[in-house]
Amino acid sequence: MTAQRPVDAKPMVFRRATARGTLKVRPATARAIRLGRVQKGDPLRTGELAGLLAMKRTPELIPHCHPVPLTGSRVEARVEGNGVVVEGTAEAVYRTGVEMEALTGVAVALLTVWDMVKYLEKNAAGNYPTARLTGLRVVRKEKHDPP
Repeated sequence: MTAQRPVDAKPMVFRRATARGTLKVRPATARAIRLGRVQKGDPLRTGELAGLLAMKRTPELIPHCHPVPLTGSRVEARVEGNGVVVEGTAEAVYRTGVEMEALTGVAVALLTVWDMVKYLEKNAAGNYPTARLTGLRVVRKEKHDPP
């Protein structure tokens, strides 16, 4: 195993990371989201907001994450087929990466959507046979001298 340099020894560079994930839902749930018929409101816009807030609080949630002063963040949610796809991007000029911020934003956005549509997903026993989070991953990462 290679020893890593302490974060304060790393140079300040521009960093951007984009993460993506999906919440699979029943066809009727996807249709309700598309048509704006979810009782609690718009799960896509609410999920986007929750994801942005979560990015900023990542070090409070993940013990070894350093506080990163984000210079940019974006979370976008959309219905695709029988699922909600969320993509989140975090940016900073800093000494450590922003992958965890992007992943946290996407995960919290997806969990927020699930919370808002769970009443549509429950079966007679109160379980969620269709709803599941899938594919949470970093899809892009950049690192270069600041612009």
